Amino acid sequence: MKKISILLALLLCLTLVSVVSAQDQGLELSLSRDWGYGGFNGDIQGTFSMHVKGPEDLVKVQFYIDDLVIGEDTSAPFAYQFLTDNYPVGTHVMKAVGTTAGGTQIESNTISALFLSKEASSGSMFKVLGTILGALFAAVLISALVPMLNRRKGVTTPLGSARSYTFGGGICPKCKRPFGFALMSLNMLTGKLTPCPHCGKWSIVRRASAAELKAAEEAEIPTHTAAGFEPSEEEKLKKDLDASRYQDL
Repeated sequence: MKKISILLALLLCLTLVSVVSAQDQGLELSLSRDWGYGGFNGDIQGTFSMHVKGPEDLVKVQFYIDDLVIGEDTSAPFAYQFLTDNYPVGTHVMKAVGTTAGGTQIESNTISALFLSKEASSGSMFKVLGTILGALFAAVLISALVPMLNRRKGVTTPLGSARSYTFGGGICPKCKRPFGFALMSLNMLTGKLTPCPHCGKWSIVRRASAAELKAAEEAEIPTHTAAGFEPSEEEKLKKDLDASRYQDL
């Protein structure tokens, strides 16, 4: 029984070595876009390149489209560039066959893609861009509407109270009050185009530092007192807690 166990273990080791060796001898084919359109569903148009990775003794690689050789490369890194417009519109299958120094031929995996016409790729590109821009516009619109609706409902930020600056913050050039930027605020060259949640006016607001935001919050306190509104104990506690956020900055 002991001898049988040893033999089985040796056979298992030989099998594993053979599997690893076979994997090392394989060719890995990949596709990259150099110029043009590369859709999300495998549809492409323009200039693309096939790339191959294989064993160290690989000396030649032939590249195929639909079982026809379109080119070869005899030095690493093995690659071949092609233009989809040189082939009929429709689905095509790409592969590569490599030759080692010992004369062994190895076939790669296959890649299937739909070659589009220039007109079809332009239409698909505009659809993708339209979807992205539409989603971006909707997100920006929602980010702008929320503070405006809150103002109409009377939901306002008390003077001197703590506020969130998760995505950075700025100081409104109109009312001079600090506020946190929304996630999808429009980035301009000098700041973010956004409505102020306090006064509701649109401005290009530059990003303020933590020290500037803290100073703007503190500047609201005298205005609060001068208007005849003494902050409550709860507001004072909130202000103290908020001030502690900047102690380690």
